[in-house]
Amino acid sequence: MGLLRFVLAGVLLLAALAKARSGSAGREALRSYGLSGAGTRAATWAATIAVEVGLALALAAGVPWAAAGAAGLFAAFALLLAVAVARGLTGKPCGCFGASSRIGWPAVGRAALLAAGFAVVALAPDYEPSTEGWLAVGLVAALAGVAALAVAVVALARELGELRLGLGPQSALSLDHEGPELGGRVALIERFDRSAPLAVAVFTSPGCHLCQALTPSLQLLANDPEVELLTFDEEADPEAWEALAVPGSPYAVVLGADGEVLAKGTFNSLLQLESLLAHASRPVRA
Repeated sequence: MGLLRFVLAGVLLLAALAKARSGSAGREALRSYGLSGAGTRAATWAATIAVEVGLALALAAGVPWAAAGAAGLFAAFALLLAVAVARGLTGKPCGCFGASSRIGWPAVGRAALLAAGFAVVALAPDYEPSTEGWLAVGLVAALAGVAALAVAVVALARELGELRLGLGPQSALSLDHEGPELGGRVALIERFDRSAPLAVAVFTSPGCHLCQALTPSLQLLANDPEVELLTFDEEADPEAWEALAVPGSPYAVVLGADGEVLAKGTFNSLLQLESLLAHASRPVRA
């Protein structure tokens, strides 16, 4: 019973710490029990913390009456919570383990279970495990912790996978009222050598950090023999920006060999830029 005694002492300290950290919110939770006066609530809150800390220390020290006292305290908590539930206060703050705890049958069951645990410690003969026993307990606890961590990692990986599947493939943001008209022809094609089936005009700005981060991706795409890529800086090529009504950067326009606008849109990754190239291969609807 020595191990159970220390575990329950830890629960008492945890409850006291949670109440102390809740501060004014924890004191306000005592309104649920009919304590309307601020002074009364503050005194009750402080006294409860002091009693729980005192019982925890006494229980850890092996004081004979500590377990019985804690059992009586939590039995009183369970009764108080049951009365509150009967009065229709389910869902109200209970202040049991901080401001987030709520009145309800789960709280009643928790208090009753703790009361029973303290009663078992009070009534059962004390037993101190041997060194080998403590080592076995520690090994079991460590293995349980590793298993719980593994389950948590697997659950997190599954959640991330489902999130990525839910998001689906990303595409560039293409709005009809922004940039040149799809299917129209622009004179900017004259700036290209037209040595590849597709001409990609990428519009950047000097103060655009995303544009700078995308430079390696643009260089990679420029190596594609099917693509001729040119960049147009907002300050160096303001005429190009104005002619195509570019809304911002980074922005891309995919042109055919005759200057036809095949695709357009704002992008923030190589994948999104490639989605414009894929869209350019589709016929433009009239």
